[in-house]
Amino acid sequence: MRTGNALVVGATGITGGNLASYLNASGWTVYGLSRRATEQSGVIPVTADLLDRDATEKALADLPITHVFYCTWIKRDSEKENVKANGAMMQNLLDALQSRKIQHVSLVTGTKQYLGSFESYGSGKVETPFRESAPRVPGDNFYYALEDTLFAAAERDGFSWNVHRPHTVIGYAVGNAMNMGTTLAVYASICKETGQPFTFPGSQTQWNALTDLTDALVLARQMEWAATTPGAHNEAFNTVNGDIFRWRRMWQEIGEFFELDVAECPDTPTPLEEQMKDSAGVWRQIAEKHDLAEPEVTKLVSWWHSDADLGREQECVNDVTKMREFGFDHFRETRAAFFDLFTRLRAERLIP
Repeated sequence: MRTGNALVVGATGITGGNLASYLNASGWTVYGLSRRATEQSGVIPVTADLLDRDATEKALADLPITHVFYCTWIKRDSEKENVKANGAMMQNLLDALQSRKIQHVSLVTGTKQYLGSFESYGSGKVETPFRESAPRVPGDNFYYALEDTLFAAAERDGFSWNVHRPHTVIGYAVGNAMNMGTTLAVYASICKETGQPFTFPGSQTQWNALTDLTDALVLARQMEWAATTPGAHNEAFNTVNGDIFRWRRMWQEIGEFFELDVAECPDTPTPLEEQMKDSAGVWRQIAEKHDLAEPEVTKLVSWWHSDADLGREQECVNDVTKMREFGFDHFRETRAAFFDLFTRLRAERLIP
């Protein structure tokens, strides 16, 4: 017997792609919604641009969906525009499903719940560890728009919900805009090929402070657990691996994995977007030399997103007490999450 009929929104992303694979392996019928069709084995592709209300309704017509897992977003030039576009996407989706008697909707947001938008990281000065009960920070934040749209639709249509707040997600994905693990693997590979030092690009604060991250499969497990556990419904949960680390140690360990000499952390950040501005040609040469599957570096990396995470001037540690009290106790060593990803990237011929 199948567990349920899941619609994974954002099925080609780092969160949605790993979730779709996990749910399929766990016995769900999985429909993968994205702008370009997913090619994952066992996932039924559904294509639509959620900004197009009519196209969304047409794409979802007659699909027997019981559970929705919302794992997508779109980046605009300002947070006000992010709020408008992302709010419209979720509204169009939930309106298209209004008559279907959906049982549950899960929303993935993240640590910007506590930090503020990309435009104003740390604007709320929320103390660590971040707890789900913390008030919203001042300023525009499209995460809040998504939550408000979800809550209103749940009240209207009678479905249960969960909000999941991962920190930076580590997992296998290609062509994703928020993909630190692959970005660091590509950076390390370029350093090794060119002989340049493996230099931490972020702030002294991030180098020295405690932090945490989220393995994509930890997030997938938590989403399935919350969606199928009535006692966990209608709650927000932080979603991190359960361990904490300092980048000054993790960076050394990543360097050792790639057999690199690790440079001292500079006094001021040296962003990857600036360091790697001429990396496209270098990567094509590396790809040709090693017969790699993807010669276009822009399809692998997200320099800007990794710079934003590593350049913060605030400690980032998420409290996981709530999820444990509600019964979710799965954990993952972050170092192993990185190393497993790097090993797979090599096996898939995406890095040397």
